[in-house]
Amino acid sequence: MNTRVKRLVLPLGGAIAATSMIGATLVGTASATTAPAKKVVSMASSSAQAQKVGQFWTANGGAHLKAAAQYTDKSQQKGQIKLGGGDAAPDGKAGVVPPIGGEPKVTAKIKNINLPKTIGKVFFLIGENEYWCSASSIQSKYHNLVSTAGHCVFDENIQNGALDYWVFVPGYYQGKAPWGVYVGKAAYTHYDFAVYEDFDSDYAFVTVYNGYAYAGVKQVSKETYDKWQGYKEAEDVKITKEQFDAALKNHGGKESSDGWTKPIAGAPEVVVPWGTDGAATATKEVTKEQWDNSAADDKNYHKSKVKPVTTEIVDETTYNKYDGPGAKSTDQGAFLITHYYQDYAVKSQVDYYKTVYAVEYYKDAGRLGDNVGGQGFTWNQKIGQPVYAFGYPASAHPDGDTPFTGVTPKWCYGKTFAAKPAAAFKAEAQIGLKCSMTAGSSGGPWILKYSNTKRLGYINGVTSLIGDADGNGRIDFATSPYFDSETYAIYKAAANLWSGKIVASDGDFVKKA
Repeated sequence: MNTRVKRLVLPLGGAIAATSMIGATLVGTASATTAPAKKVVSMASSSAQAQKVGQFWTANGGAHLKAAAQYTDKSQQKGQIKLGGGDAAPDGKAGVVPPIGGEPKVTAKIKNINLPKTIGKVFFLIGENEYWCSASSIQSKYHNLVSTAGHCVFDENIQNGALDYWVFVPGYYQGKAPWGVYVGKAAYTHYDFAVYEDFDSDYAFVTVYNGYAYAGVKQVSKETYDKWQGYKEAEDVKITKEQFDAALKNHGGKESSDGWTKPIAGAPEVVVPWGTDGAATATKEVTKEQWDNSAADDKNYHKSKVKPVTTEIVDETTYNKYDGPGAKSTDQGAFLITHYYQDYAVKSQVDYYKTVYAVEYYKDAGRLGDNVGGQGFTWNQKIGQPVYAFGYPASAHPDGDTPFTGVTPKWCYGKTFAAKPAAAFKAEAQIGLKCSMTAGSSGGPWILKYSNTKRLGYINGVTSLIGDADGNGRIDFATSPYFDSETYAIYKAAANLWSGKIVASDGDFVKKA
């Protein structure tokens, strides 16, 4: 048995309760006599917080999801890796937790790989920037658990220690969430990774709320609008006077009832024919030609009876500067300006409006594992077994070649080997896999005994680091922490916790935490 103890300071209260899993048969037992020190961080701890996180990512047609970039920090080591080195080894008997809907083992060689339904992307914020990693749904008591890399969840340099606005989107494709969006509630990892950035424990298990999906926009009453927790919007819509009068009658003559309004102030006046009900007389100065053309029977304009024609004597400077409609003339050295006026009928323009209240509503997508299944979990497995590694690679190779887009998941297949990455990662007991997937694949599952028909197997690692072992400018290996009894204990602590839902039956977000 190989026991690794590298932590310098033990936290207070580090024990993990040994609770059983419903519906999970354990094959083999962990033999560690002491529970590992775990790091647990609350993420969106209430439905209100989860609502805020979810709305951020799904607003404007998933604009923030589309804007996210692959997370490359701490994911690509520089320099060569020591292949076959390190201390990765079982610390007890091997054990497995079967996947959701566990199936018989498949041992036949497979050429065409059906990608697992459980994989997807986790999205999060660092500062104001959107990023993503790869991840997978994994078996748990309440079908609500996500497996990924620790560096895709934790960062001790930020407040609370967890990356902000963390969500999982299984089957993500170009802004679309076919199975819903799952907001992280609590994250679990090994204390050594969270505090010391020890990449031997670069894994995390995150409980998520029930997923939710955008269901559309509906018009509601003002009362419903005022109580709505989700996104809402009010808009004034112009209507006819007849519609307004009918609404007044229906609402007991109260203009403001349930959104009916009648804005008048600032509305423009319009010229109307003489004799129009409610019209008023207005007067304006015009040119002599316009005044001469005014007729007593004109339907709009008359020679003014309010202001008669007037002539004023001005000085030469005023006369020269004047450029108004009045007629300029001189008489025996005097400078004259004659003013002409017209009367016309006007009526204030009244626009009628109804304030329409609309809300975005959602549907509860249900539990993660019920929708996409969940991979099984296994630990203390013999190194050298074949595994499939899945992820969303996106970055270029060191030589600049860009074979991956990050849009669709890719996979690698091969036998694992003991590996010791660069000293900067404080990793002495990782396992490696020959793999060309670039950055973006971090956090993706390594699946042992993967069934191509069921698309299920047993997660035995997660992509932690990638690199170029032979220095030819091409990524050619990936590493994972070795899953031992301590990994199992931390997984088990997370796998027995309930999360709940954030969408109510009426399509609104749950109103209480």
